[in-house]
Amino acid sequence: MNKSLIFCLALLGVISAAQAQTVRVDVIKQPYSGSRNVPEISMNPDYIHAAGIERLIGQWGGELVRPVQDVRLFPEQDRQYGAWNRLALANSNFGALARETADEVDLLVGLGANCNGLLGMLGGLKYAANGSQRRVGLVFIDAHGDFNIPETTLSGMLGGMPVAIAAGHALHNIRTTSGLADPLPMSHIVWGGVRDLDPLEKDRFSQYEVQQFSVADIRSLSANLRSKMDALSEQVDVIYIHVDMDVLDPAEVPGHDLAVADGPSSIDLAAAIGLMFEYPKTLALGIASTPAGPLDPQGVSRKAALNLIEGAVQGIQARQ
Repeated sequence: MNKSLIFCLALLGVISAAQAQTVRVDVIKQPYSGSRNVPEISMNPDYIHAAGIERLIGQWGGELVRPVQDVRLFPEQDRQYGAWNRLALANSNFGALARETADEVDLLVGLGANCNGLLGMLGGLKYAANGSQRRVGLVFIDAHGDFNIPETTLSGMLGGMPVAIAAGHALHNIRTTSGLADPLPMSHIVWGGVRDLDPLEKDRFSQYEVQQFSVADIRSLSANLRSKMDALSEQVDVIYIHVDMDVLDPAEVPGHDLAVADGPSSIDLAAAIGLMFEYPKTLALGIASTPAGPLDPQGVSRKAALNLIEGAVQGIQARQ
């Protein structure tokens, strides 16, 4: 049966979550944006949480291993200044929370203000609580590459650089303060759904021969998508799927100021995420930049984000 159809049937209750294994889930909110001239604390993670995520996870066949965690700076950190530095400190706390349960759960969910939080999740996954290191793979699903460096960016936005930072190409202090001491090899990074690159960023994509799959691959659950997951799974110990909500069709993120035409639906992407979570090494899902509150008056974007989390739960259930 087509996975998109399976996901739709599950949404309608035709396939019961009770028929599958109980999925152990941990949810962590990282609300620090690292952006200048906007509030430091984003409401995006709280907005998804407020939908009743504990109840929904239970309905989908999961159970939380602890109450939803909320990242905050410790008092000594809170005396620090600088938006980028404070973001990095928050990321280090995010990673510490992720490490606490990474060996105990089937699914680790990070709800982020934006994509800058991925550095904290990567740091949390790379270094286990006992100090041992894992090889971490990143599947970065976004309409944009977020692969700029300060020398190539047109906007100066930190949010356009986190994958380059994770790869060790720029802003090393942000990476190391975030808890990711060792950068990810380029062979451990795959992009998905990218369709809007800055000119020099496009050159960087060519220079590094980045691995990627397209929106069409997402919609069709293509052989290319599967081959990218096969290859990544062979190279790493744990995989993190990170989604910026602007990858979706603009109709599902109506309040997003960086939406790009011709994106997948959340149902299409949820089915693709389900496929990715069928791989036993896929552990974590990040949801970033969900339009919240007044930007999402009908709750369309929040529902789309929840569809993606449900897709991850279903993918884990499908492993057996």
